[in-house]
Amino acid sequence: MKTFPIPERWCVHGYYTLCPYAPDGSGRFLAAGADLETNRTEVFVLSAEGKVLDQFGKVAVTPSFWHTGLWQSWSPDARHVYYQAGTLQNPVTVRRELAAGVEVKVKGDLEGCPPLGEPGVSSPHGLLYAAGYGDGKWKPEEAPVPFLERKRHGISLLTFDPPQETLALSTQDLLDRHPLREKILEAEQELKDRLGPEEGLTLMTYCVRWSPDGKRFLFYFGNHCVVPERGEPRIATVFTSDREMKEIHMAIDLSFERRGVHWGWQPDNERLIGYGPDPENPERQGLIEVRYDGTRARWISPHNSGGHPSVSPANPDLVVTDEGSPTGGNVVFISKRTGDILQKVPLPKFIGDKEVKGGNPLRICHHPVFSPDGKRILVNTLPGHHAQLAELDVETLLRRSQL
Repeated sequence: MKTFPIPERWCVHGYYTLCPYAPDGSGRFLAAGADLETNRTEVFVLSAEGKVLDQFGKVAVTPSFWHTGLWQSWSPDARHVYYQAGTLQNPVTVRRELAAGVEVKVKGDLEGCPPLGEPGVSSPHGLLYAAGYGDGKWKPEEAPVPFLERKRHGISLLTFDPPQETLALSTQDLLDRHPLREKILEAEQELKDRLGPEEGLTLMTYCVRWSPDGKRFLFYFGNHCVVPERGEPRIATVFTSDREMKEIHMAIDLSFERRGVHWGWQPDNERLIGYGPDPENPERQGLIEVRYDGTRARWISPHNSGGHPSVSPANPDLVVTDEGSPTGGNVVFISKRTGDILQKVPLPKFIGDKEVKGGNPLRICHHPVFSPDGKRILVNTLPGHHAQLAELDVETLLRRSQL
């Protein structure tokens, strides 16, 4: 295992469906770090050996940093890097030209540049955190847009020439076309009857994820991580869309009595993978897959950590995910064909006697992500006060599992 310490910094590579490796084959990769004493963050461009080649940003830490860094991502030609700035209430996305250091700022959030380039597509992260994600506290006054003004938030397009944010598909649009619309509205009326007529379900869109070829993206619709005291039923639907948002499908619904998390694309650009109920036996939970249009749902494995799964771009049978444990965490390799666990790699995940939930500097998510050639996996680790990035050699680890 190779580690990449960045002195006096908290290192987070970003989210598991967002490849940190440069698309030009140079071996460079991106990371985000926070100075724990000043609560300022920066983006780092590192060489394949972990040498810092460039650093920029210097923005204040927000609660989302502890989970997803600054959503640092490459442009398709590796000339630009995109990253988050601003606050959860007033988000800003920055496009930086690396050679000249010239930056363009756009109002709005961006969960990684699409593989085919601009426009970017994203949703306001501030709604997630105002609903209680991260700290478990209900803070509607901190929402960038009021939850119930559903025609004002949803899926937005971000352009940089000229700098502009445009709402393309509102939360209300999605509610109107949702296959479970009537059931959702009934649940909302029950909430109003209990909490008052001015209340409603905290519906939103979130978690935009692109297929590797950049032709489709998935996103969630629902009320992610709403605090228990509100008594809201769980609404969680994974939709997929083409780039033009003309062909929209419900890939899988995980609402009400159903459960499931962390859905992303497989390298074939057709299938999604994530945690959810067995299509043939909904009483059991585990790792499953489904085509982007909601067909061909298939059970993969009983592994049910709720971690962050992805499939190797070089080996369609190999899944990597992560899990917590009483003493730390593991990166887990699973056969997609058999569902068997091939190997577990223990890695430090938290500081203290037990893991403190939510976004904070005492824990990390491993967020394993394959390199473009499938030979390496980049992960987050927390061996001490400062987190580190580590790179795992896939072939070596799997060879050990066969000994």
